[in-house]
Amino acid sequence: MKKTDILIGFLIGLFGAFLGTYISLHFFTEQGFVEGFRLMKQGGNIGKVITLGAIPNLIIFFFLLKKNKDLMARGIVLSMFILTIITLIL
Repeated sequence: MKKTDILIGFLIGLFGAFLGTYISLHFFTEQGFVEGFRLMKQGGNIGKVITLGAIPNLIIFFFLLKKNKDLMARGIVLSMFILTIITLIL
């Protein structure tokens, strides 16, 4: 039960960050997702876009804490660490 809750939280965190990144690219670029991602990477702004995309994870994190789903909230934090490492690599 513990590992599955953390895994579910991790997947929710990745999905929330992807959705937030998609929405931020939609607002900041005129192109589609892939083209906007490539343009932001060329401009050196991809870290900022991924950071903006991670904001929905804060809302999800505090919602899970309020519902006493601490292990799922840990999964959200784990996904944020992974996203931080990916952002540093990109």
